Amino acid sequence: MKVGILGSGDVARSLAKGFVGRGDNVRLGTRDPSSASLVSWAKEIGPNVSLGSLADAAEFGELAVVATRGSAVPEVLRLAGPKNLVGKVVIDVTNPLVFRENAPPSLSVGHDDSAGEQVQRALPGAHVVKAFNTVGNSLFVHPKLPGGPPDMFICGNDAQAKATVTKVLKDFGWPTVDIGGIEGSRLLEPMCILWVLSAMSLGSWEIAFKILRPAAKA
Repeated sequence: MKVGILGSGDVARSLAKGFVGRGDNVRLGTRDPSSASLVSWAKEIGPNVSLGSLADAAEFGELAVVATRGSAVPEVLRLAGPKNLVGKVVIDVTNPLVFRENAPPSLSVGHDDSAGEQVQRALPGAHVVKAFNTVGNSLFVHPKLPGGPPDMFICGNDAQAKATVTKVLKDFGWPTVDIGGIEGSRLLEPMCILWVLSAMSLGSWEIAFKILRPAAKA
């Protein structure tokens, strides 16, 4: 499968490595495809990764991923071109974080709206699925934790799109919990803050959420 990733930071690169490990071809979309550090990184990953503009990546991908800072999302989607994402599954990995000095991050939107819903409104022809926003990027692929594997929570309006993302998550080593429509982002985005505060309290970023289930009946 061809995957277009909008973004080129640590989150985008971690996901790119995961998709390449699945055998997918990945194009990272960035404002500066000629960046020396990014070109060097792509060479290390191998021939299944290419670099391009945000519009290049959006057009290239059969599946797309929004993996940039929350504050940059509106401009990134504008540069990517909503027309390039029509009919495609779009995984929204973002959180609408506000950073303050000497304080944990907070959310710029919540309760009656969410970044996930805003992405879906900005891409009315795409099928947006929220995922990967409740854990650190070091655990995106085959998370190995005592008592694991942890669970990945997703939400979105299209059942087939969620089935596609669930298959990706399975290949990445994640059981999936589907909490419903894209408005579920109003719950998943605050979970990012809970993850941050828990990590700070526990002294480790290598943590993730898991739902405990009753034993299967014989």
